[in-house]
Amino acid sequence: MTAPYDLVIDDRPVPLAVRDHGGDGAPVLLLHGLGGTLLHWDAVAPLLTGSHRVVAMDLRGHGLSGEGPWKWEAVLDDVQAVVDHLGLDAPLVVGHSLGGMVAVQWALRHPDAPGIVNLDGLRSAETGPPLYAGVEEEELRELLAELKAVFDAQAAAMAQPLPEGHAAMFPPRALLTTDEGVFVRPGAALAGQVRYDPYFLDSVPSVAEIRCPALFVLATRNLPGLPGRVGELMPAQRAGIRRDLLPLVADRPHLRVLELDASHAMVAEQPGEVARAVLDFHLDACARPPA
Repeated sequence: MTAPYDLVIDDRPVPLAVRDHGGDGAPVLLLHGLGGTLLHWDAVAPLLTGSHRVVAMDLRGHGLSGEGPWKWEAVLDDVQAVVDHLGLDAPLVVGHSLGGMVAVQWALRHPDAPGIVNLDGLRSAETGPPLYAGVEEEELRELLAELKAVFDAQAAAMAQPLPEGHAAMFPPRALLTTDEGVFVRPGAALAGQVRYDPYFLDSVPSVAEIRCPALFVLATRNLPGLPGRVGELMPAQRAGIRRDLLPLVADRPHLRVLELDASHAMVAEQPGEVARAVLDFHLDACARPPA
């Protein structure tokens, strides 16, 4: 098996870093989540190259890609630039978390696409109380306030350079070195743009507009190590997603839902199961008539 090939597409306003894993067959494009990089897929990609041409990219503001404001249409243009540059010709787009939201937007722009896979990327944890299920409103508001405090603290830390010695805790690709110090990517400004974006807060309604085949893989467990009582909020978030998503897919056979025994970090926890879900979905989607 040939080693992955790294390149940067630099003939555009936002340079884009890409890892071409090679492989033969229908193309697959992999999109990481907020705060991730294309390295996120290194355990999954080799499991797909036996039957697919596999490419991963750093989203703008992440990894070795350039800086640019987070605008969904601009991000889709980034994805299109990678597709065009590498001649991928109608790829299956697979995204985790934020990348899954980009994949949904890609499906809306390309109703004739061969399909998308969204890995636990439908709704931010910082949504409003009506989007949760199974928790009394007073308790829910307390939990959401605690969650906001956690995210506020993270945002404040991201705006400051890392303390001396802390850079070793992160992969070099996830860091940006400036005259002011070493910062984690994405920067605080871009992360703030994403955090409060209405579509990032809830992309579930957009599912009803998807016309190409789509698979939604949902987590069933909490992320390990959640602070305080935040863990009590996550089952209510998952319940709210299921409550709102399942009716949308019930009468749309080109849309599918799979629950995976994993947390939101499913790509790292279960790379084999994630790869199997992608492969099985692609085979099934190819056998189905268009929506």
